[in-house]
Amino acid sequence: MNSQKDFIGDIVAADFRTAAIFKKYGIDFCCKGGRTIEEACSSKDLDKDQIYSDIENLPKTDGNSIDFNSWPLDLLADYVEKTHHRYVEEKTPILQQFLDKLCKVHGGRHPELFEIKELFDGSAHDLAAHMKKEELILFPFVKNMVKAKISNEAIPHPQFGTVENPVNMMKHEHTVEGERLRKIADLTNEYTPPADACNTYRVTFAMLQDFENDLHKHIHLENNILFPKAINLEKEFSAEY
Repeated sequence: MNSQKDFIGDIVAADFRTAAIFKKYGIDFCCKGGRTIEEACSSKDLDKDQIYSDIENLPKTDGNSIDFNSWPLDLLADYVEKTHHRYVEEKTPILQQFLDKLCKVHGGRHPELFEIKELFDGSAHDLAAHMKKEELILFPFVKNMVKAKISNEAIPHPQFGTVENPVNMMKHEHTVEGERLRKIADLTNEYTPPADACNTYRVTFAMLQDFENDLHKHIHLENNILFPKAINLEKEFSAEY
């Protein structure tokens, strides 16, 4: 890993602990991972040398760090689905219920809650459709490629032409969701409850922050590891569709 030359997404793929550093400086490592640190800093007027230093000063070993970059693609696809997709499915209805309650009880004093609820409802709807497309179309094709590679077989011609087509669609949808969550973070003052917040208010904001953090990791695993490797794997097959 070369923090001064590599793309941010590749840096995080090599060591996920660096994600916390980029988040501290407000640098998007998932949807906008195809930039160098210097490029990201120039657009935000940040000190790139300080970020280089933070990365270089990370402990050399971390027993709790998972090397997702070394995982087989079919295993990574299963992990994303069973960990991050399930997280979204479980937390979404709870957050919608809490946000609805907050709007009814606190909306008069905090009208921004209505916009937060509208944004989250839109994200919930679109993420549900997004995840189904991955589970029913993209991930099965990735798993079939892995299976064909192991058995030295050709892969059938997919209806979507090449894996880059659904990948590009998924990446676009990731960007949309990343921007939505960014707006929610702004509206909540980085998930800081107001002085008159009740316990439900505080729990909701904490859950929204966890939701954003999980989505960032979810998108990172796909944009920076799963998708590029799926594209490269498809190119390894010599047989024409």
